[in-house]
Amino acid sequence: MTGKEARKVVARNRKARHEYEVLETFEAGIELKGPEVKSLRASGVSFQDAFARVDQGEVWLHSLHISPYEQANRFNHDPTRPRRLLLSRQEIRQLHAKTEEKGLTLVPLDIYFVRGYAKLTLAVARGKKLHDKRETLKRRQQDREARRAMEAS
Repeated sequence: MTGKEARKVVARNRKARHEYEVLETFEAGIELKGPEVKSLRASGVSFQDAFARVDQGEVWLHSLHISPYEQANRFNHDPTRPRRLLLSRQEIRQLHAKTEEKGLTLVPLDIYFVRGYAKLTLAVARGKKLHDKRETLKRRQQDREARRAMEAS
């Protein structure tokens, strides 16, 4: 395939774009064990309260729930164990500097496979206030109504 490789999206964190204002995104690899990869391919993942943190020059993904793979029985791992994200040193330094700023956090947006490798889109984000969420919903509703009016005429 030329240009961009095919991305098979496994799961999206739909709540993230509602709860946070995404400022910048990064693509990171995920360090996984064998049964976790099989479970990911079967879409056995939940982003409930997942976040990333920079610790001692490494980026770790916390609270991402990858369901145990049934056929792996005793070889399964803890479903919510911290997983290391694979980024370049320069990207890690950037992320560390940005998360030191007040109110910024690292939020996973989606997990997908590219050429057999599991990848994660990581966002540097700022939490939205309630009035920001309402404003976003209002704008979305207005856009939807405008599209309908254009289609009707």
